[in-house]
Amino acid sequence: MRLRRWGTTLTLLLTATALPATLSAGPAMAAAPGPAHHPPRPLPLARLFDNTAVGDNSAPGAADFDGAGRSLSAQDLAAAGWTPGRALTIDATRLTWPRTAAGTPDNLRADGQSVAVRGRGEALTFLVAGTGGAASGTGTVRYRDGSRGSYELTAPDWLSGPLSTKAVALPHVNGADDGPVGPARLYAVSVPLRAEREVASVVLPKAPETGARLHVFAVSVRDGGRGRTGSWAASTAGYRAVGPWTDRTLRLVVHSGAGGTRARIRIANTFAAAPVGIGAASIAVRGAGATADGEPVPLTFGRGRTGTRIPAGAEAVSDPAPFTVPAGTDLLVSIHLPGTVTAAPVHQEAAQLSYLSADGSGDRTGDAEGGGYPETMTFWPFLTGVDVDGGPGSIVALGDSITDGVKSTGGANRRWPDVLARRFQAQSALPRYGVLNHGISANRIVTDRYQGDGVSTDTGGVSAQHRLERDVLAQPSVRTVVVFEGVNDVRWGTPAEEVVAGLRALARRAHERGLRVVVATVAPCEGYRGCTSEMEARRQAVNAFVRGNAGTDFDAALDFDAVLRDPQRPQRMLPAYDSGDHLHPGDAGLQALGDAVDLRALVPGRRG
Repeated sequence: MRLRRWGTTLTLLLTATALPATLSAGPAMAAAPGPAHHPPRPLPLARLFDNTAVGDNSAPGAADFDGAGRSLSAQDLAAAGWTPGRALTIDATRLTWPRTAAGTPDNLRADGQSVAVRGRGEALTFLVAGTGGAASGTGTVRYRDGSRGSYELTAPDWLSGPLSTKAVALPHVNGADDGPVGPARLYAVSVPLRAEREVASVVLPKAPETGARLHVFAVSVRDGGRGRTGSWAASTAGYRAVGPWTDRTLRLVVHSGAGGTRARIRIANTFAAAPVGIGAASIAVRGAGATADGEPVPLTFGRGRTGTRIPAGAEAVSDPAPFTVPAGTDLLVSIHLPGTVTAAPVHQEAAQLSYLSADGSGDRTGDAEGGGYPETMTFWPFLTGVDVDGGPGSIVALGDSITDGVKSTGGANRRWPDVLARRFQAQSALPRYGVLNHGISANRIVTDRYQGDGVSTDTGGVSAQHRLERDVLAQPSVRTVVVFEGVNDVRWGTPAEEVVAGLRALARRAHERGLRVVVATVAPCEGYRGCTSEMEARRQAVNAFVRGNAGTDFDAALDFDAVLRDPQRPQRMLPAYDSGDHLHPGDAGLQALGDAVDLRALVPGRRG
């Protein structure tokens, strides 16, 4: 099974059962006498380091990452918060940056080494980079029950790989005598595991005789959120200038889907160039405005600390707190920012007012009253999720502005995933899944709007291809993904065959992780800019593929085009469902989309 991630290729071929000790993995043959082959004893990754990537700016010659005398800057890494021994949570995997000092070995050039790795989860994440080009190879995962599986890992090049999928970018490269080179990139790349089995060790890919080399800085098993359900989520859509905010508290209003008796939050520093300090955080049920219904419950990080510092490109997850999240209720998540913040990762189109304390007002996370929050904002900075303990898991809606709820009534939670969440919570015949809205206005399947690095006014997000790992595969206990994208691709001239290839790649990658994949047809938009007859032909071609491939490339199809279109003029939206701009449904149209979904089609284990 092949899986492509626009610059990152992943493949996993899993062996269902352990091979008997007397058999080889190849064709059957008569046993021949000779010494038994024993793989090398697995060692911790740090004991295998054989390359030095990080050098101090004052002594760049002490490191040679790529064989040409170039290296990463220790000062740049420190400025990003990637200090020796620092824990980095990336795509829900806790990794540790090497504890070594600048100028000493800090990574391993993959060449078949056996690395001790322990854990049980649905993915294995490598912190990697290629030198001399993108570096690929096939390795082996060994499980404690004696079974094994093979994987293919590709590390994008540290100087030319895509910025939109990097874990961190660093502005300089030491030893670049032939002129400015940078930014340097490091990548977190995941491969799927058998979630029910415990990993014992990992054999790295063999090095090629010539060509690019694959460097490994860290490796760890991802905890897929077992025993948790996503109640609310939002995608990071860009990295924009804010404030400046100095010693202020954000009070963000979000709407729960699934309920539970314990809660945690997820705060992301995606796309950032510098760490952000979190002084304190709390959660409460909303009363009115910025006022809580009762005293906010304080949240802690890292087993009891009131605050945390999140490195560039990483995220923080709070400790689970004894706080009851009622289903279908507005919550207040308050986050104190003790320093000065000039740019933040944001979800731009919140369709919801949130609140901000005055400059220099300090930690107001414990305030029950809303008087300390005089300012409002219409976007969500930093916060990407609220999870509850227990429950059956999560369904992710991966989409664009229609999923994001653009043109719906602000503060009313009338997005179609909100409708779907209420329907799941109101029934008892099926699992009461949480529904996570990962729609981004202006998002596309094939191409990036935001390029994935630097402060920008563009908040259309990186492509669905490039954010699938973060926004779908790394979500807590995800069971099913519903893909409803493509209108922005075909509006801007992307050929239908490229959109189809993108949908196939998304489905293939999600299937590799054991997810159910449901794809929706592209909605009509005659009358909106770019919705020409040529665009309509591309839209119809994509929709013909979606309708014809349920049960093959993906597990089920939702005909959202049929729900929204005007029977008298199928290339346009039914006027009763139109918000007025001819692209975005209004509240009635979004309600119709949410009501049209057969809930059974989203339950894993079904076909068609």
